[in-house]
Amino acid sequence: MKGKRGKPSSKGRSRLWLRFALIAFAVVVIAFFALLQSVRMGVFGALPSEEELRCIRHEQATLVLADDGSLIGKLFAQDRTNVAYDDLPQHLIDALVSTEDARFFSHAGVDGRSYLRVFFRTLLGRDRSGGGGSTISQQVVKNLYGRTRHGLLTVPVNKMKEALVAQRLERVLPKNDVLVLYFNSVPFGENTYGIEAAAQRFFDKPTKRLDVLESAVLVGMLKANTSYNPRLYPERSKGRRDQVLELMHGRGHLSRARTDSLRAEPLTLRYTGGDALDLHGYFNQQVAAQARTILKEIERSTGVRHDLEKDGLRIITTLDARLQRMAADAAHAQLAAMQPKLDRELRASKARGAWEKRFRGRRSAAWKANASSRFELYEHSGRRVDTLSYRDSLWHYHRLLNASFLAIEPTTGAVRAWVGGNDHRYLPYDLVQARRSVASTIKPIVYAAALERGMEPCDYLDNTKRTYGEYDDWEPDNFGKDTTEGEVAMWHALARSMNRPTVDLYFRVGADKLRRTMQRLGLPADDADKPAVALGASSISLLELLTAYAAFANGGSRIRPQLIQRITDANGKVIYKAPRQAREAVLSNSTAAGITTMLQRAVNEGTGAALRGRYALKGPYAGKTGTSQDYTDAWFVAYTSGLVVGSWVGAFDPSIRFTSANGTGGQLALPVVGQVLRGIEANAAMRKRYVTDFGWMDGPVDMDCPPTRTEGAVARFMERLFHPSTPDTLEEKGPSFFERLFKKKE
Repeated sequence: MKGKRGKPSSKGRSRLWLRFALIAFAVVVIAFFALLQSVRMGVFGALPSEEELRCIRHEQATLVLADDGSLIGKLFAQDRTNVAYDDLPQHLIDALVSTEDARFFSHAGVDGRSYLRVFFRTLLGRDRSGGGGSTISQQVVKNLYGRTRHGLLTVPVNKMKEALVAQRLERVLPKNDVLVLYFNSVPFGENTYGIEAAAQRFFDKPTKRLDVLESAVLVGMLKANTSYNPRLYPERSKGRRDQVLELMHGRGHLSRARTDSLRAEPLTLRYTGGDALDLHGYFNQQVAAQARTILKEIERSTGVRHDLEKDGLRIITTLDARLQRMAADAAHAQLAAMQPKLDRELRASKARGAWEKRFRGRRSAAWKANASSRFELYEHSGRRVDTLSYRDSLWHYHRLLNASFLAIEPTTGAVRAWVGGNDHRYLPYDLVQARRSVASTIKPIVYAAALERGMEPCDYLDNTKRTYGEYDDWEPDNFGKDTTEGEVAMWHALARSMNRPTVDLYFRVGADKLRRTMQRLGLPADDADKPAVALGASSISLLELLTAYAAFANGGSRIRPQLIQRITDANGKVIYKAPRQAREAVLSNSTAAGITTMLQRAVNEGTGAALRGRYALKGPYAGKTGTSQDYTDAWFVAYTSGLVVGSWVGAFDPSIRFTSANGTGGQLALPVVGQVLRGIEANAAMRKRYVTDFGWMDGPVDMDCPPTRTEGAVARFMERLFHPSTPDTLEEKGPSFFERLFKKKE
């Protein structure tokens, strides 16, 4: 019916709108079922079959084991440890069902009432507290298979997939098995998956021993595992825990009195953060890289493929777990003692202001906003949660001292300890492999080249201060501005780490001979033609350096570091066994004996004497300190025939350094090694294994000569006075004064 002016009446308009609504509803229903059928037919990706769901199993992490069989790491796509249904406390199940899926035991995988609640309460009423519509079974499917992107259809397609697969899942698996799948796959943040890994991380106990409060905390995290992380946000976590307890009360699992009593309890944690395995993070990173290479070779040769992160392999390594712990403890103790001293020097020099002026990102929005955030950060005394501004957090890590430590068994190449830095989780860059200015720890290589050329430890070297004109007037000097001149015995020059005699030795040996020696020892030799290389002006890693020193400890034979002994599959079948290494003779036995004896002098009476004095060590150690220019890098290496150990200490940025003797190798790096060796000597089994004599020596090395002599100084002075220096030592400076004075006239 129309009105006076031909317009539809209100009744007509209502009918028209109803017709449009019915048509729209019909279109939506048709589109919904068309989309649902498309998903069911696999248009958006094949769905797992009932047979696949029936046989479903979780990925198994590869376990990394020390040489004694103890667990030192896991390699996984996701950090997951599976549990059985009998491991799940009833209150944990009650908490989950009450919070996530109240009708779990009555529906068949999909809960229609939940979808209606979501539509009317959450979507129309905009009440976010209404919760989601996914059942536990649907969440299992999401956790196991993830979600894919399909443009505008991403959300409906994924929801339909999960609903269809959830129904299939519940047709082939009983409810208890679905619960187990859920608890073994649900994410808890921090790359932690499954209830067992979460229980161990946050409460340091297995799932079966969780109490009601702990179960409520973990179930509460499932809504938002970062926002309700009890370590980062304890107040939020407690509030969410109490909500879970109320829901349990509402479902009849807790009495009112019990609920109130539990809510009154404070939030308590025993957070481990995986520290037991984090101790080996840098080592495990190298193990994983080598294992991948090994598995690729196995696949190439046999056609059998193994997945390192999913197949539950067992990798038995060379690591000595006790020695690793000693090394990490020694490094952190030394850094904790020295960092406050460095901080005082940095404050005195106003280092932070200089750093801020040259910081490349100072024009960024984050730098300008300088917002504060709450997060966990590393300190030498341990990790802590704190609130810091953006700039403070950057400076915190920039100013830190870092340490690395490595221990290798020289006869086999077995790596016994590998500490690549302060904390693998927050500072993953591996400093064992970082090339830094090697300082005086390179000197034994120069002296080895001299012995290989036929020189002897009792040969004398020039200790006179000289200027090398052809090298930009380079004027090397001894540490501490030593004014002593004359000549020094080779053994004394090395034991005292003297610079002037070492440069004199460099020119006597020659760049070519030094280069060949460095290459045979596995060291980069690009800088061999520069005399400053004799004093450490070359970048070498701790791994490369200790591999070279292992040849001194091993009678002149070079080995390659070995991390993996064997690999087995999940059933224990050996699929790889490391071959026995063939020794490669790179130095003569007499050269190795000469260097070792001279470096024993360095420990007994030279730059490494703190091993005897401060640490009261008794073993037959040979050792060498190293301090780079301006104290940017501190080194110390020591060895017996059973073990080579070394440490590096410094900051990432060379501008962060000591300006005092606190930055020397003897003050910074030696204490790390000294503490480890003291621990070894205190343990009878380790002492017997590692503190061994150099039985391969043919006999004692002759060093029965005075450390210095002056009678040769006059002769050398006259020689330089009347004879121009040779091109390979000094720049030609023309005739001497006496030559000009007595020169015959032509």
